[in-house]
This record gives sequence, C-alpha cells and structure tokens, in this order.
Amino acid sequence: MRIGTKSVLFGAHCFFLHPWFVAWAWWKLYSFPWDPRLWVAFFVHDLGYWGMQNMDGDDEGELHPYFGAIIMRNLFDRTGSYWFKFTLYHSRFLAKKLNEQFSPLCVADKLAICLTPAWLYLPLVNLTGEIKEYMATSIQHSNTKHAFMNLDQTSQKLWHTSMVKYLLSWVEEHKEGKQDNWTSISSKKDPNPSVNGVWQ
Repeated sequence: MRIGTKSVLFGAHCFFLHPWFVAWAWWKLYSFPWDPRLWVAFFVHDLGYWGMQNMDGDDEGELHPYFGAIIMRNLFDRTGSYWFKFTLYHSRFLAKKLNEQFSPLCVADKLAICLTPAWLYLPLVNLTGEIKEYMATSIQHSNTKHAFMNLDQTSQKLWHTSMVKYLLSWVEEHKEGKQDNWTSISSKKDPNPSVNGVWQ
C-alpha cells in the first residue's frame, strides 16, 4: 500500500479524523462553518493523496490538492472557480509555485495540524511511515522545500513541538490573508534564512 493511501486511511490525513480538526481550526479562526460547502472541502481536500508514492514530492504529493479541487468545482462552481481555488490553494507550496494566494482553507489546515495532539499525531505518522519523510525533508540545508523551517531533529517529540511552534507562527502571521513571504518552493533560493527561520 502506497504511503499516500496509508495517510488517507490511518495517517496524518486520515479521512475520518483530520477533517474534524480542520473544522475546529476554521471555527477558531473565522467562526463556525455553517456553509455545507465548507464541510465538503474539509473532507475532500486531502483525498488526492490516495495512491501517491510520496507526501511532498514535486511530481506527486505536492499535486494532491487537484483531486479535491476538481470535486469542489464539479459540485459547486456553476459559474467561476471559487471553490476550485479555495481547495486547490490549501497547499501553500502549490500556491507559491503557481504564483497564487493561499486560501483560507490553507490557514485552517495548518492550524488543524497544531490542534492535533502529539499523542495522536505521532502514532499515526509512525504507523504509516510518513514521519520519515516529514523529518528528512525538514532538515536544515537538506536542499528540500521544508528545510527553511529548520525543525528540531533531536527526537520525534521535539520535531513535532518545533513544527507546531513554526506553524502557529505562520498561522498568526497569515490568518488575515497577508502575503506569504515565509514559504519557499525550493530551499535553493536562499541559503541563508533569517534568524527566525523564515524566507525573506
């Protein structure tokens, strides 16, 4: 079974757990999600990981938002493309690569990770094996797109703590839609991130 499928079934993007944390995050950020279309987005935005061989690869994992975005477009975009873009740009890396603004779903999705307790998150990503990729791609100077986050690699628990700290800071900075100058699509853009570990 490929890692993306495992993630959707019982990992970090578990289809019956993660959407509830996204809904909770949306409630904390923007108010209770009364619009049923939001709930559909919460449940479909990560389904594109199904069948993926990696979680963040440029040619696979990074493209996972397209599946959910197409579902949202087919269901709700009778005119325009609001729900397609709302779902597609829940990935800050994909939004950055396509020179587009991340969507409010992106902010809620990142806060959802922070709201998921370590005692739940870490067993899930160990069960699927995702933790290996997540930690390996967040090593400083590793020439990966997550290297700029400069996360603690001492242990899984400290890695998780530093990830949550970083994402909470990102959410606080961007919850009102401020332009994302923190995220880089390639760690090769600038070998010297700021002292806060963000890209300028």
